[in-house]
Amino acid sequence: MAKQRIALVVEVWLDIQRYMLSYFILVLVVISAFSVIYFTHLNRLAIGEIEQLLAQRDALDIEYRNLLLEQSSLAESSDIESKANKLLKMKRPTPETEIIIRLP
Repeated sequence: MAKQRIALVVEVWLDIQRYMLSYFILVLVVISAFSVIYFTHLNRLAIGEIEQLLAQRDALDIEYRNLLLEQSSLAESSDIESKANKLLKMKRPTPETEIIIRLP
């Protein structure tokens, strides 16, 4: 019985040695498969992050355009003049009331 076990172990060891290249290639294929899965996952995460950043860029671009429109509407002299008249009760100076100061 003990001899049969030893013979079986020796036979298994010889079989392992005989097919060592096949086992090595099998391990490489499994490692390669897991590498493909891992890098595909990383790629999908990166694509998701890029899409979020593009959406954020678009939102900031829209906000910038709205601010430019607001700035241009606020910069119109008629709007400023009407607000000065209504809120501050300011009037445009006449040439008689204008005072010009000249520095030497």
